[in-house]
Formats: sequence, C-alpha cells, structure tokens
Amino acid sequence: MRIHLITPSPSPSRGGNWTTAARWARILRGLGHRVRVARTYRGEAADLMVALHAWRSADSIAGFADRHPSRPLVVALTGTDAYRFIHSHPEPTLRSLELADRLVGLHDRIGDVLPPEQIGKLRVIFQSAPPGLPRDPYRRGFRVCVAGHLREEKDPLRPALALRGLPTASRLRVDHYGGAHSPDWADAARAEMAANPRYRWHGEVPHHRLRRVFARSQLLVLPSRMEGGANVISEAVMAGLPVIASRIAGSVGLLGDDYPGYYPVADTGALRALLLRAESDKQFLQMLERACAACRPRFEPRREHRAWEALLRDIGCY
Repeated sequence: MRIHLITPSPSPSRGGNWTTAARWARILRGLGHRVRVARTYRGEAADLMVALHAWRSADSIAGFADRHPSRPLVVALTGTDAYRFIHSHPEPTLRSLELADRLVGLHDRIGDVLPPEQIGKLRVIFQSAPPGLPRDPYRRGFRVCVAGHLREEKDPLRPALALRGLPTASRLRVDHYGGAHSPDWADAARAEMAANPRYRWHGEVPHHRLRRVFARSQLLVLPSRMEGGANVISEAVMAGLPVIASRIAGSVGLLGDDYPGYYPVADTGALRALLLRAESDKQFLQMLERACAACRPRFEPRREHRAWEALLRDIGCY
C-alpha cells in the first residue's frame, strides 16, 4: 500500500513532529508498505494519508479528502492542535477532525479536548523509544537535563530559574539541549548562562549524544506549558532516567495521575523544592525511578508497532 505521511516540520532540526514522522515511516515500512514523507500533499497517488497536525496540515488533509474521498485518512493530534489551535483556529482544525477516518492521540488525556462526536475515531498510540544506554550518572554534582527547544510552549528556562539562589551546598546543575526558535530565545539562554553558573545551554545536539546525556544525568525535567505527548518522556523512561514534569494533560496522560514528580505549571518555587528533594532524599529519587519503570511497557517499540498494525487493520488496509 502507498502511504503519504505529512509532517509540517521543515527539517529534522525542528524537533518533535519530524522525529515522530520518521519513526512512524519506519514502522509502516516495516509492516510492508511504501511510505513517502512530505510537508504537503500535492495530489500524488496514495492509498492512505497519515497527517501530523490537524491545523498545520489542514490544506493537505482537505486536498487528499477531496481527491480521494473513499480512501482512508488518519490525522494525528499534536499538542498545539489540542491545546491551542482547536480554540484559536477552530474552523480548519475541526474540519480536519471531521474529514479523518481515524484520529491518533499520543497520550491518554487527549480525548478530553475532542468534540463528543469525534471520540469514536480516536486511537491512542504511545510514542516508543529504544532501551537506553547503561546508566552511569555523574558523581560530581547532581545533573538535571532538559531536552527541548527554546520556545514559549516549552517554558524552557523554568529549570534554570529554579536553580537561582540555591544554597552553596547544593550540587544541582541544569544542562539544556535544544535549539532556539528565535534569536530572542537564544539571547535569553545566553543571558541566563552569564547570570546563573548552575545553568548551561548546549544548543541542538545529535540524538546519539542525547542518549549519552540521559545515561549520565540523575534527572530529566520537562517544564512545558503544553505537550501532545512528549517523546522525551518515553526516551527518559526507557533510559531509566527519572522525570520531573509540569502537571499538564500531555504528561499526566503518559505518566499517570498518581506520578509523584509533578509540579504546577510555571511554579518556580515548587520546581525548586522538587529538585532539592530529589538531590537530598534518596528514597524520593528511587520512588521516581520506580514510578517511571512501571510506565516502561507502554513505551516499548513493539507496542507502538502493534498499535499501528491494529489501526491499519481497523480501517481496512489489510
């Protein structure tokens, strides 16, 4: 079967959507299909479209539905779809949902934002990650890593702000990996480094290096204001790296309601308290590790593979 996979990301360096599309393409090819990945649909022959992003891919979704009204169409909801564009740009976003035969969500809470008439189309497919490298955390200092681009939705400097003014006895350090989406964000990260010796921004790094970072760090922080189901959580869990995250639907839908490592969105003081507790309280850190380990089965590659196979069977592609 010929599958056209649409992602709005212009290049691998732009992060999540491209990474997701590349992994899905591998899975679909592994199931025996021919997959073309593109930013837009221009009328090419295809038996199925899978489109990431209901709003950004709206024109491609509408074009495929118009050209091939009887062929299946799958739309994957991103965080900005679910928590921004469904409100700020409702007409094209909701039209994409209506045209879709199936909707793919990346976490268990995504259905909360859907119109009731669309719930039956939803299939949740957790993003997988391979097992991490052997753990070898730094012995000098307590290293906290942040893996995400510098942009408003990510609240990227919150961990750095949480480390300002700590007692000198604290060994906490934040290493931030991810590109800046604007010169202003790059300037802000450099200014924070100059003022805050506990923070270092490393910019964009290749994925193999990030895997080594996960192996050497004691903790990952995901400070986002919105997420559609961040793959960095999957990667941290599969690497055995405990997580502290802002309490947003996209993270609760991955780690569960009772996960002990949440703090209120943009609450610097609450994040600081959790980081200090993780540094000083070995039992708390072990509790985070156990809670992440309990989530591990949902992020295993074979589960994501089987979920896509089941979705394709569900829409009559076998």
